[in-house]
Amino acid sequence: MKYDVVSIYEEKISGGKKNDERAVLQDAITYAIANNIDTLLCSELSRLGRNAFEVLETVKRLVDNRINLYLQKEQMTLLDDNKEPNIFAPIMIATLGTCAQLERSNIQFRLQSGRRQYIERGGKMGRPIGSSKSKEQILKEYAEVVRYLEKGYMIKEIALLCKVSTRTVQRVKKAITL
Repeated sequence: MKYDVVSIYEEKISGGKKNDERAVLQDAITYAIANNIDTLLCSELSRLGRNAFEVLETVKRLVDNRINLYLQKEQMTLLDDNKEPNIFAPIMIATLGTCAQLERSNIQFRLQSGRRQYIERGGKMGRPIGSSKSKEQILKEYAEVVRYLEKGYMIKEIALLCKVSTRTVQRVKKAITL
């Protein structure tokens, strides 16, 4: 379709999250608005969310800023050549948004049902007993992290100095306070 792609945004977070919790989506829309982007390309409508109201809110934001939306899977655009909403777009988007929401509900139902059946048949959920480290094991293994924490270093600094993740430093910090 001869679009000039100027930026690509790939989101790893679930489309089931609220849009304000989806930083990549918000960054893409903010970038499009700030840089007068003509069209936002999207692989499919469910990438805008799996809640019909959230999808419609995003679409309204795009329309208000006269940014077209091209949905690859659905092969449709939001605006016509005059930058006016396509007459069928709101109907299609509301319908497809509702379908995405129903699909998410079905997935959640199947997952919960499968977990319940697994437990009813004697299966165990969660980590195996003994696989988690005790407070003492954590403090011993990460003694260097403990020293830096006691000296008042910041979590990111400690992570860099000790070559561990910030999550590990936070876990050690929590173990100290327990």
